[in-house]
Amino acid sequence: MSATGLRDRVADLGDRDVGLVLAVLAVIYVVYVLAGVVFGYSLRGQLNSIANLTFYIGVFGMLALALNLHWGYTGLFNIGVVGFMGIGVYVTSVITKPPVAQGGAAQVGGFGLPLAVGVVGGVLAAALFGLLVALPALRLRADYLAIVTIAFSEIVRFTMMSRTFQTFQVPDTVLGIDLAADTVGLGGGGGLILNYPSPLEALLRTLFLWDPYLGFVGFVESNLIANNPKPVVDGVVYGLVLLLVVGLYYWLLTWTGKSPFGRVLKAIREDEDVANALGKDTNRFKLKSFVLGCALMGLGGILWYAGRGSITPPSFRPNITFFVWIALIIGGAGSNTGSFLGGAVFAALLYEGPRYFKNLVEAALDLGDGPGSFGQAMAAVGSLDPVPFFVYTLNSISQLRLVIMGVVLIWLMHNRPEGMLGHRKETASTIDLSRPDRRDAPEEAAATDGGERP
Repeated sequence: MSATGLRDRVADLGDRDVGLVLAVLAVIYVVYVLAGVVFGYSLRGQLNSIANLTFYIGVFGMLALALNLHWGYTGLFNIGVVGFMGIGVYVTSVITKPPVAQGGAAQVGGFGLPLAVGVVGGVLAAALFGLLVALPALRLRADYLAIVTIAFSEIVRFTMMSRTFQTFQVPDTVLGIDLAADTVGLGGGGGLILNYPSPLEALLRTLFLWDPYLGFVGFVESNLIANNPKPVVDGVVYGLVLLLVVGLYYWLLTWTGKSPFGRVLKAIREDEDVANALGKDTNRFKLKSFVLGCALMGLGGILWYAGRGSITPPSFRPNITFFVWIALIIGGAGSNTGSFLGGAVFAALLYEGPRYFKNLVEAALDLGDGPGSFGQAMAAVGSLDPVPFFVYTLNSISQLRLVIMGVVLIWLMHNRPEGMLGHRKETASTIDLSRPDRRDAPEEAAATDGGERP
């Protein structure tokens, strides 16, 4: 196969994947909008729903792509995703929060540096801790690596809650640099108040778009939403920014996967002993892959939580890690397109979907408060009145969401363990490896990821 033919095939694959992503996203958004119209949602309610949906599609898409680098490319069983997310956002907060003078307000302060510096510091901190975990842990495999990473994640969470690191003094100068802060810390169990500009505001100010953006918000207030539309517009625009970041993640990981480095990672995933026998230092390659993935997870945590008013240690429980794993399993490990689609489908159907359904029903029907316990709900069913049980179910939708996720995961493991897109065929070499006697049939590149030929 010529170099031109190979480029055409790669471009064709990219076009198909882009079309598939756009089609899935279009279906998701159309369903949400139509459901809102049918149940009588106002414009403000519709935009809030779209903003929440886009936000969770963005963050789960990013984290699923980062996890795909570990599991889908390298075969590293990392179930400590949320720990690296927490490191990223906490370090960013400590660097960025305004300083609080000693003896002043009780709120924990920070170093007062620009948000961009804090984001870079948070990403580097996540990468550094990924390196520290990887150095001893990557000699372990499969379940043992998983135990180490989830233990590390819990150590991070309990460190955030610790009184030892709640507040501590910092020197006036470090390496000759004067520090504005006297007292910083992680806030303990109470967490941190993020009293610094939101990532959206910081980005728009950096691009000199803040004043035009405020003008657009004023236009929305004058013509569409009369009562304080800025939070709604902020949510929609920030969701779009997250989708752009997902595109950057996708480009980076696709480029990594097609590089010689990425091909070695896939060889390690299939059989590390064979890769070692071919002269590859597999420990070094796994180390680089793990550190890069942890940095991306740290950035994902920053973009998820830095826009909130506060962060607390309970936000970084292991269930976030398992949500990311479910998203990756839905899409299919080893495929960047599948990883993002898995994140989008998970966010729309399993994470945000049940809560959106509850909001729609409550907006359309006046069902009252409902029973306070399961026993009262079942007693009403025995009296041939299903409404109290239905209301009780709606009020318990957060708990039922976990049950729904478990059922879907079990079904996937039995019926579609390879995910939505199945096995993806990937190029193994840039030279012609096709059989010379196949004159009429299209030439095919070898598959290196265990994929089946169509």
